[in-house]
Amino acid sequence: MRLVQNSLHHEVANTLRERIFSGELLPGAFLDEVALSEDLSISRTPLREALKVLTAEGLVRHEPRRGCFVSEVTEKDLDEIFPVIAMLEGRCAFEAAHQATDADLAALEVLHERLNRHARAQRINDYYETNFAIHEAIITLADNRWLAGVIGDLRKIVKLARLQQLHAPGRLAQSLSEHMAVFAALKARDSEGAQAAMQTHLTRQREALRELARAQRSRIA
Repeated sequence: MRLVQNSLHHEVANTLRERIFSGELLPGAFLDEVALSEDLSISRTPLREALKVLTAEGLVRHEPRRGCFVSEVTEKDLDEIFPVIAMLEGRCAFEAAHQATDADLAALEVLHERLNRHARAQRINDYYETNFAIHEAIITLADNRWLAGVIGDLRKIVKLARLQQLHAPGRLAQSLSEHMAVFAALKARDSEGAQAAMQTHLTRQREALRELARAQRSRIA
């Protein structure tokens, strides 16, 4: 019975996580346990366990005597998170340059060719998908589960902000150039170069997001 219960609360956590990422559950939204239990046709015990999982991930915040709410990501949060992700993914690129085989690099080349095609065709959604696959591949090549785990947790928080940095003027071409710089360093087995290029890539992502935020505030004003 315990195994079934554990499986259920992880399934519920996955469902709620996807609802948060899709925007069905908006930042700041109150998570009504009674309504969610009825909607998901479950008791409140696995729901509460699922909410604990999401709270530990930072996607949900719990307020005593009030309940749980979908977390909100501030500009300050992003300013603090991006340098950490840049450092961690930079280290992944460093390790990947050491460990990637010729076959690994060939697989990465296919992904970068795909990324280039999407950029030239201005297919931003497809670009995002391939971009994610490249980052995941480099993290996998680093072969460090601690790095992968922390990066995964931080990415969930960034994803919560539902950001679209590639819509900043000129950002798509810039992002492609940055990716190609990382890949060139990986092919050259240049660990320090790969690390620096990846850190630059993540830092410029944050800069692009700031530009978008400023533009949005200007339109509102």
